[in-house]
Amino acid sequence: MSYYLLAIDQGTTNSRAIIFDKAGRIIALHELALTQSYPHDGWVEQSPQEMLANTIACCRAVLTQAKLDAKSIAAIGITNQRETTIIWDRKTGQPIYPAIVWQDRRTAAFCEQLAKTKLASLIAEKTGLRLDPYFSASKIRWILDNVKNAREGAERGELLFGTIDTYLLWQLSQHKSHATDASNASRTLLFNIHTQQWDDDLIKAFNIPENILPAVLDNTAHFGDLDETILGERIPIMAMVGDQQAACIGQACFSPGMVKATYGTGAFMLLNTGDHAVHSHHQLLSTVAYRINNKVTYGLEGSIFSAGSTIKWLRDQLHFIKTAAESEVMARELASTEGTYLIPAFTGLGAPYWDPHARAALMGLTNNTNPKHIVRAGLESVVYQTRDLLDAMAKDSQFEISILRVDGGMTMNTWLLQFLADLLNIHVHRPQCIETTALGAAYLAGLQVGFYQSLDEIAALWQMEMSFTAAMPEGEREQLYAGWKRAVGRVVDK
Repeated sequence: MSYYLLAIDQGTTNSRAIIFDKAGRIIALHELALTQSYPHDGWVEQSPQEMLANTIACCRAVLTQAKLDAKSIAAIGITNQRETTIIWDRKTGQPIYPAIVWQDRRTAAFCEQLAKTKLASLIAEKTGLRLDPYFSASKIRWILDNVKNAREGAERGELLFGTIDTYLLWQLSQHKSHATDASNASRTLLFNIHTQQWDDDLIKAFNIPENILPAVLDNTAHFGDLDETILGERIPIMAMVGDQQAACIGQACFSPGMVKATYGTGAFMLLNTGDHAVHSHHQLLSTVAYRINNKVTYGLEGSIFSAGSTIKWLRDQLHFIKTAAESEVMARELASTEGTYLIPAFTGLGAPYWDPHARAALMGLTNNTNPKHIVRAGLESVVYQTRDLLDAMAKDSQFEISILRVDGGMTMNTWLLQFLADLLNIHVHRPQCIETTALGAAYLAGLQVGFYQSLDEIAALWQMEMSFTAAMPEGEREQLYAGWKRAVGRVVDK
């Protein structure tokens, strides 16, 4: 009997494979670090071949660790860093250029030119997104225009495009399946979230040959099969979902008004808006939260480009800490940052500012400022940016948000979560399983193979590990946030 679900989680900094049982408990986990390269200012690239090799290695290791064979796995779910763009040769499977990561800003000037045309409003109307380098379309165009013979090859049908989910599916199925899901497709600037189809007007506007685009399926579907040469058995791949939408599933945010925030390399807040796509007036994104049985549930999303990557910078570049965990110790040793603010615009600022030219800055330094103040300011910057998003989300949606479910590696920092509750003045709930991205992919795969009969059954499995309640006086809260708004105002392009 096949009792378990395997989740493949290809993130920005790590490749993971996790085996879950039917109750959503982790049986085994294996991860490998993923390399990032920065060829020029604002450019971020990764190796697709490394992602694939890591994924296969993690899948093999996690089965060994769990002392299971492949026959024990009922289905696989894949979740991934979204927007990251790969184009590869249809025959050989070899990428023609490194993966251009979602953080990459190389197409900023091109997007700014297009933003002056009618295309900007057309994109907002059809996709719920903004004309920004963050999304896949301008990355696709850049590869086609800058890699020798790429455009000609694409037009001849020799090349394929995919976000990470699609690339992994193609490789793991031994070149048999070229597909994506509605959540990942909705992040490309090429997919109409209302018609649920690739949009001819947008494809033409970006000058992208339609034949390179994958088929778009529900999040729960038979995407293909893991080839038996990889783990020794053919295993059905029954779910694919973008990482933030996967975390929404893993956090059981199935009712309109429920909201989760995931703190990883970046930080992402997603609010379930039900069957209605909310048009944002505060620089947020409308997106597909999930599509099951051809029924779409929409979400309102805000993106923070630098969260965990800020702590990584403090560790690896400034050497203020040796481990991420030390940041919590330092933060607790201070009463405050004494007016120091770190604006982590290393690759621009996401919502609600959307300024690709903004760069990181330290504000409010005095003779008394030391590394501890700067480390705490780095942690606080994640919370201030979350407040930016929550305020915008409440205004756009008209929902009264009183609970935020959080997950991701940074949520192991209990000081951070208390400061989050204090500054947002809401309840912050951390679940027992913070690997909610992988868990969401596993749940969807389980739903497709009959492990679960409904989303309600999945929701009943969610369990809270710890709750944080605001304890900060209102005056202090608003004074701190006003200081942040002044500091961030110094770096945005007005």
